[in-house]
Amino acid sequence: MDKKLKVLLIVDECNPEFFSFPLAGYNFFQSISRLADVTLVTHERNEGPLKKVANQEKIIYIRESVFVKKYFQLVLRLTMAGRGNVPLKMALAYPLYAEFNHKVYRLFKDAILRGDYDIVHAITPGIPRYPYKEVRACQRTPFLLGPVNGGLPFPKGFEGIARLKAAHFNFLRAVGRVLIPGYAETYKKANLILAGSKGTRDLLKKMFKIPDNRIRLFSENGVPEEFFLTDKPKNEDGMIRLLFVGRLVPYKCADIVIEAVSRLAPSIQSRIILTIVGYGFEKERLEKIAKQLCLDKKVLFHGKVLLKELVDFYRRADIFCFPSIREYGGGGGGLEGLGNRPPFFVTQYGGKGE
Repeated sequence: MDKKLKVLLIVDECNPEFFSFPLAGYNFFQSISRLADVTLVTHERNEGPLKKVANQEKIIYIRESVFVKKYFQLVLRLTMAGRGNVPLKMALAYPLYAEFNHKVYRLFKDAILRGDYDIVHAITPGIPRYPYKEVRACQRTPFLLGPVNGGLPFPKGFEGIARLKAAHFNFLRAVGRVLIPGYAETYKKANLILAGSKGTRDLLKKMFKIPDNRIRLFSENGVPEEFFLTDKPKNEDGMIRLLFVGRLVPYKCADIVIEAVSRLAPSIQSRIILTIVGYGFEKERLEKIAKQLCLDKKVLFHGKVLLKELVDFYRRADIFCFPSIREYGGGGGGLEGLGNRPPFFVTQYGGKGE
């Protein structure tokens, strides 16, 4: 039997109980571990959830200093009140990641220089914003970065949603690329960069003059095999079940689906049930919209659900609706919908179209 590759997997955000990047990080760790001899390096915030599901023998948790913990709480209070300001939060939170990055480098630099690993693979953060010092030690070991994502602007006509997401603070990202030490070095020295979308690939190639042989498309999203079904129950009541799955935030555009239902001819609308699965600060506003359009009996809201429950929602859906305007790599919901084979509607913009 061939000897397994030894992989040092650096996944700052690796959490099976969360969503978005932390869940993607965990799924990559889980899948790569089936193929390789993996040593996982992650933040201590993930320790509790990982201890429930993973073998701890080769997981290294990076501890956070007291100062950084207090600083992070201050950042959250300043940036996440109300609807939150994610661009500002990410800019102010850089010291947290810098400490993690420095501790990982100090801990593994000598082992990487000795060639103890066949590959060093850095996965998260999933946006092309932070550097990895480990690339300096990869003098005889390939350094793999990604999948990374980002760089997708809001489409024209959605300026109001861009303001809600504090997109006017996005200039901080460009400033960070110039000021953060080692940022350009990471992308210029990486042996291979995995880009989660065409937009990110083209952005990075332009920014760092990266040749085609050092960057390739690689979706950050996957679908658990539970979502690929062999049977699909028939809805005996004659109703047409629409399904939306996603966080209830403005750019996911669940309100567009509700409004679309309100514009259907009465004879069709009478046969429609729209189920919205997800949670977020938009829920109250969406419920008000449904009530104002006299659809409160037609639109059913469900919060966060377990995997088994989510699979059942997909199984029973006749049409999947996901009009989000800002998905980099495609959005997990879209891929889950494909696995269950209902017809589905998405916007032809960003990763979903790809």
